[in-house]
Amino acid sequence: QGKFTLLRDTRTDGSFLVHHFLSFYLRAGCKVCFVALLQSFSHYNVVAQKLGVSLTAARERGQLVFLEGLRSCLDLLFGEEEEQSGEPSPLQFVSESASNLKALFDFVRTALTPTGSGSWKGPVLLVDDLGVLLSLGATPVAVLDFIHYCRVTVCSQLKGNIVVLVHSNEDSEDEENELVVNSLCHHSDLILWVEGLATGFCKDVHGEIKIIRRTSLELTAEQDHVQIYQYKIQDKNVTFFARGLSAAIL
Repeated sequence: QGKFTLLRDTRTDGSFLVHHFLSFYLRAGCKVCFVALLQSFSHYNVVAQKLGVSLTAARERGQLVFLEGLRSCLDLLFGEEEEQSGEPSPLQFVSESASNLKALFDFVRTALTPTGSGSWKGPVLLVDDLGVLLSLGATPVAVLDFIHYCRVTVCSQLKGNIVVLVHSNEDSEDEENELVVNSLCHHSDLILWVEGLATGFCKDVHGEIKIIRRTSLELTAEQDHVQIYQYKIQDKNVTFFARGLSAAIL
């Protein structure tokens, strides 16, 4: 509890980790606020069903609060959002000149603040993908402020967890995105860094995952604990193995 997990991918797609954490926390009975900025609800629901979880059922019983970022942006651009709900959209900053993510933070806080009727084990904020906020016009400072306030509320006050996916490319000229990624790395309790193989595509080894446990954050003399595995994504699960020990090679 109270941990901030950063999912980082380079030269590959790390979204399989988002699907894992989403189904994992729902099965564990946690209250989940999912800020989905990359795909539609139906996309996540189809994948979750393969993993044995129904997002529709979770949303109906109040366990899952789902923000469909793609639809919210379209509704904002065509002026339909406020007419339907009577409340400002969590992505209100898209149609304003100021880069202010307060409405998004208020949405998260309202979704995860426990009510008298709730019996969930703990609150979880899941964001896929944080870099989309930059593409929509938010400044790096506004994005980092949003994450900071979410950490104080969800991790410190509510004793919950935050899982955030970001894309990164060290050769990229997108300085704003790299600034956000590097800042988040310094504040994360756990980093799962997925990278494509340096040698190129392979049908039996899809990439490499670096697991970094930030023991240095606990103000101890220990260095960060790093483990590196390779993986293969299958239809309903992911196989991990030590580098060079793929079953196809052996």
